[in-house]
Amino acid sequence: MRVGAVQLNSTDDTDRNLATADRLVRVAAGLGADVVVLPEKWSVLGTPEQMTAAAEPLDGRFISWARGAARELGIDVVAGSIVERVQGREKTANTSVHVGPDGEIRAVYSKMHMFDVEVDGDVYAESATEDPGGEVVLSELADGVRLGMTVCYDVRFPELYRVLAVRGAEVVTVPAAFTLATTRDHWEVLLRARAIENQCFVIAPNQIGAHPPGPRCGGRSMIVDPWGLVLAQAPDLETVIVAELDFDVLQRVRRRIPALTHRRPEAYGWKL
Repeated sequence: MRVGAVQLNSTDDTDRNLATADRLVRVAAGLGADVVVLPEKWSVLGTPEQMTAAAEPLDGRFISWARGAARELGIDVVAGSIVERVQGREKTANTSVHVGPDGEIRAVYSKMHMFDVEVDGDVYAESATEDPGGEVVLSELADGVRLGMTVCYDVRFPELYRVLAVRGAEVVTVPAAFTLATTRDHWEVLLRARAIENQCFVIAPNQIGAHPPGPRCGGRSMIVDPWGLVLAQAPDLETVIVAELDFDVLQRVRRRIPALTHRRPEAYGWKL
């Protein structure tokens, strides 16, 4: 299975974001990608007010485009995450959507952990405008490959990834808008750790560059294998990376170091 990760510099210009996403998804498909993953908030990334104003339901133009592109190109598209307008709710959701090659929505995951932090003097308060999701979500790719869906800040919560692995995930997507500072110091460590400890492939497309009103994201989108090897990493520009996922490698890793079978949930006090 060949996969692609699209790295974008999304802003409040949704037309430009959509056009760039379309171009790079087509580049990835042209390079043979069977699965293409977009970054977090690829549809719009700006001030909370700008993102709320540009929020759309799942039948809006952003996911409609993803469905059309998947169908036309015959690929799976994980539409990173969009700012979703949810009927009957005041706040938006940060929602990742898996679309199959037939253009049908296979799974929907809303980001579970809200990014309410301070980094380099910038304060982020996602919970002020977004509601968290509350459901662990797996989907399915070709040949029955199980896909675990997460978003950005989720990567700091290893228990979510362990649940996904225990439930059968072999590939996990981490669409992100990681800040420049945390990309430099934490991004690779966290992604490789999640891949190693859960013995799965990780596809992590990140945002790159400045976004309104000024914070920067760090890029360095990555595809990591179950041994923790970085199969592909993006340079610091809008681009796409591709890599081949060899599931024989996954099976060999799990056979050589069967850590998932050595778990002691009865001792941890967790029902996992």
